[in-house]
Amino acid sequence: MNSTITLITGASRGLGKNAALHLARRGHDLILTYNSGQAEAEAVVAEIRALGRKAVALQLDVSRAATFAAFAEQVRDALTVTWQRDSFDALVNNAGIGIHVPFAETSEEQFDQLVNIHLKGTFFLTQKLLPLLADGGRILNVSTGLARFSLPGYAAYAAMKGGIEVLTRYLAKELGGRGIRANVIAPGAIETDFGGGVVRDNRQVNDFIASQTALGRVGLPDDIGNAIAMLLSEEAGWVNAQRVEVSGGMFL
Repeated sequence: MNSTITLITGASRGLGKNAALHLARRGHDLILTYNSGQAEAEAVVAEIRALGRKAVALQLDVSRAATFAAFAEQVRDALTVTWQRDSFDALVNNAGIGIHVPFAETSEEQFDQLVNIHLKGTFFLTQKLLPLLADGGRILNVSTGLARFSLPGYAAYAAMKGGIEVLTRYLAKELGGRGIRANVIAPGAIETDFGGGVVRDNRQVNDFIASQTALGRVGLPDDIGNAIAMLLSEEAGWVNAQRVEVSGGMFL
């Protein structure tokens, strides 16, 4: 029986790394992408191999759509060499950056950077990888709790993620004939280095978020890694076109 192969963008650190390790423990093999952190990505590959799974790391800048066709060929080659396969089973569009700036001060350059990474990148990378995604496969796009509730300074970032949530429903509708399901996971505030690590490192911010969360604490990377593994599982096979917020109940 073929192993399950999952491709996660932006998996050299943070939530992508955490999700990759959770999936490896559940029997997945991994294709990871990194932008500049090759050493970190190779360290994640080593951790996955130590768990008895196969993994490869490929460089990808998700803001540069012109490179996606060549990247797809790299994925095809990796599938052939490492797995003797011509397809993979699940795509997690995780790579991203956070920009915290008031709406009135957001520059066109910042807006375009967020469009290219979060919206255009996800749209066209998924499109280019579709021929390699197995029938019956899974797509999981990463959004944010900020697409439901509003905190000052995230207008552009959250707007891109709102677009991702709409796109995901269209993916589910248009790819359903191939048995491919598409869902969104929307993390709440998580203690990582994302956005400069403000949630993790600023005690005032951390305490405020905990006070506004039903379960009384800020999220941890394992909270999201577990949820990603769950949503990609066969047990979640009838979950499709859904936005699943994983926030512990923020701002209810």
